Amino acid sequence: MVTQTSITHFYKGRRVFITGHTGFKGSWLIYVLHKAGAVIKGYSLFPETNPSLYSQIEESIHIESVIADINDARRLETEILSFQPDHIFHMAAQPLVRRSYNEPLNTFSTNVIGTANVLSALTKLEKPCTAVFITTDKVYENKEWHYPYRETDRLGGYDPYSASKACAELVINSYHQSFFNLSRFEVHQKAIASVRAGNVIGGGDWSEDRLLPDIVKALAQNRDIIIRNPGAIRPWQHVLEPVFGYLRISQLLAANPMKYNGAWNFGPANDDNLSVIEVAQQAISIWGKGNIDLREDRNALHEAGLLKLDTSKAVNELGWKPRMRTGEAIARTIQWYKCFYEKTASPAELLIADILYYQSILIQ
Repeated sequence: MVTQTSITHFYKGRRVFITGHTGFKGSWLIYVLHKAGAVIKGYSLFPETNPSLYSQIEESIHIESVIADINDARRLETEILSFQPDHIFHMAAQPLVRRSYNEPLNTFSTNVIGTANVLSALTKLEKPCTAVFITTDKVYENKEWHYPYRETDRLGGYDPYSASKACAELVINSYHQSFFNLSRFEVHQKAIASVRAGNVIGGGDWSEDRLLPDIVKALAQNRDIIIRNPGAIRPWQHVLEPVFGYLRISQLLAANPMKYNGAWNFGPANDDNLSVIEVAQQAISIWGKGNIDLREDRNALHEAGLLKLDTSKAVNELGWKPRMRTGEAIARTIQWYKCFYEKTASPAELLIADILYYQSILIQ
């Protein structure tokens, strides 16, 4: 049986290198691994948001934190080789679709070359290591249909962010074939996988141009919630769903690299995808007040209107499955922010509460 304890116990005392550890999802990952007793080294830029989840929990965790750019290949290689990790999770990225239109070169450099820099450093590491590369559900060539995308579907990308992540997948596959080929595993002893998660929600995300953070900011400041693309459908999921998926795949890669290498989708059930307007309406209901201001713009920058993921590979081969329905994930996210703004609990206490809750449903 796959339980939170069986996953986290595996990481006790293991050396884990995480890029992008100061980001929203990175903060959740390092907190889970810290509680598991892992030895952690993070490599990232300063948090961009104020407040930031990492800044809120930094004093309650014990990790080595390196503030540096993923595009600095020499520094990155030095930090990885000096740490001698057992596991690498690469999360550093320019993660925003709308920003990628304004900063396309930075987006491609960070997301493509940054990924290559991690892989290049991995070729110099002379010890066994698993590496999990976090990309996105948007790597697929989106045909705007109800068919959920599988790991074998064609990669693509309309906007610079999506295209950069699809490019990163090609880089990962090239290094896998060229330098970490399974036929020579006994020589290099590296096992790598890429993971593609849907729209992740949860407490502590204050990024710009993301639906739940924008909703919460508006509610906390008694402003109307501005919705520009109400009919867009996304695979919303609580942050702990993919985080434990990432930990699970790295654990299994260490045990059986021949079986668990490659790409993996993590997302909600196919019958559990909500539109933007439905998410906003549920958030208002849970918060207890709020109004929606629809501002549809036909000249707006292109973003995918319909996107679903097929997670049957992860369900059947990893023993992973989504545990929270989208409505429950939204409820826990909104309650997290309410407690934060009302100062009824610290961010660290709120993280612990969600982790304990997820532990309780993981064994169901």
